[in-house]
Amino acid sequence: MKHRRVLAASTLWLALSAPAMALAQAPKASEVPSPADTYGELFHQVQMRKLFPDGKTFVDATPRRSPAQILAAYRAHAAFTDAELKRFVHANFVVPLSAPLPPPSKDRTTLKAHIAALWPVLTRPPVEAVDGGSALPLDKPFVVPGGRFREMYYWDSYFTMLGLAADGRQDAVESMVDDFGGLIDRYGHIPNGTRSYYLSRSQPPFYFAMVGLADKTDKARFKQRVDLMRREHAFWMDGEKTLAPGQAYRRVVALPDGAILNRYADDRTTPRDESYREDVLTARAVTNRPAGEVFRDLRSGAESGWDFSSRWMADGKSLKTIQTTAILPVDLNALLFGLETAIAQGCADLADAPCVAEFSGRAKARRTAMDAYLWDAPRGLYLDYQWRERTRLDHPSAATLYPLFVGAASPDQAKAVAATTRALLLAPGGLRTTTVATGQQWDTPNGWAPMQWVAVSGLRRYGEEDLARDIGQRWLATVAREYKASGKMLEKYDVEEAKAGGGGEYPLQDGFGWTNGVTRALLDLYPAPG
Repeated sequence: MKHRRVLAASTLWLALSAPAMALAQAPKASEVPSPADTYGELFHQVQMRKLFPDGKTFVDATPRRSPAQILAAYRAHAAFTDAELKRFVHANFVVPLSAPLPPPSKDRTTLKAHIAALWPVLTRPPVEAVDGGSALPLDKPFVVPGGRFREMYYWDSYFTMLGLAADGRQDAVESMVDDFGGLIDRYGHIPNGTRSYYLSRSQPPFYFAMVGLADKTDKARFKQRVDLMRREHAFWMDGEKTLAPGQAYRRVVALPDGAILNRYADDRTTPRDESYREDVLTARAVTNRPAGEVFRDLRSGAESGWDFSSRWMADGKSLKTIQTTAILPVDLNALLFGLETAIAQGCADLADAPCVAEFSGRAKARRTAMDAYLWDAPRGLYLDYQWRERTRLDHPSAATLYPLFVGAASPDQAKAVAATTRALLLAPGGLRTTTVATGQQWDTPNGWAPMQWVAVSGLRRYGEEDLARDIGQRWLATVAREYKASGKMLEKYDVEEAKAGGGGEYPLQDGFGWTNGVTRALLDLYPAPG
């Protein structure tokens, strides 16, 4: 009886939310439906009852027959206990098992050798879409992060490619750049990952940096990739020409002086398919805002890649105060400066003068706006900006190094950021993500591979070699220590104690694409003695 009461209560919640959810869940013409769209009440029950420990399991399942047949069979059954519903799911779907983990290295070969051996383990073949399934089609092989992450992810892949390039796997780099170009061509943007439930959002825009790792000798292919960068830029800037000062549309915000900067903003106002139950429970705990606003901010936090962090919380502590769409992030705007600069350079190589003029002008205007709104001279760092309240947020984070990574900082700004980084963010085991501990995975004590590379690369760009080397060598020592202890390459690490990281919505993952890539690239910069 207990589970039948849960069914009734959950159905009531869904019914009360139905008008708003139906509107938000209607897929755009360029999108395919997500599992929540396709399976409706069945999906809701499976996720809310937590039939699987990981909410991502069911959304990655492949139907054994058509969705219409599955739903007809589901509706023909008056009610399900948990056990009955789980049997129904297994009878109608191929449910993914936990992804096979790379075998821990028993002989503890060198890190370089271990990473090289992991690339085949993490490589997946091309994908064909299945009716009712969530996997998006991909034409060429690709490398996944590992663990629960069975598909190709946007920003992860740039850092993974660093290691592929260092290991002479240019074929894999080109293949993945082509796959990402295919996503832009098909959907108008690169989704968070290659699943239908990720289509309403993107991730930190690193495609231009991926193109920077790719071959440029084939002029026709290079031109095609520059054109794809321009299409991605148009996605991020959609709506800019119609905004009055103080207004926002999708990912664009017009500031009071007319300057334009960007935010993260998922296009939907529903719970994330892959974290459905978690999002529903978070929204229920918020009493002062509509659920749709909370859902969008949670989704937008996922678009940032920093899901989740004190950066996005109004009180700097609690997920219930998440306000992602109210924030103009340092890292996003720095990356868009990098994209604009890369387009201008690409167009110069292609002798397209009007394009050079447009995107050089865009980059210059963005840099001016970043200096006005995101640069805190007294503190010596870049900070996120709360555009609704017109205030800079006092949340120091590793994002302050992104303007150095893309060349948007002046020499004096870079020098100040370096000093602040050493004072606030340098930990015994590498670079801290933030300076506060909230239990969220993108806060201290965790450090992440992409942040180490952004910092090292950006600091080296401005001649801050000593700090770059210090960060890089501390990180390598942390990774090596854990590898020696467990034989594993992990998703994140505790850089305070140089051990495995923690926090977040799911268990610590092993694999791991971007850790492998960054570690491999850093080993070329800072070889271990002996």
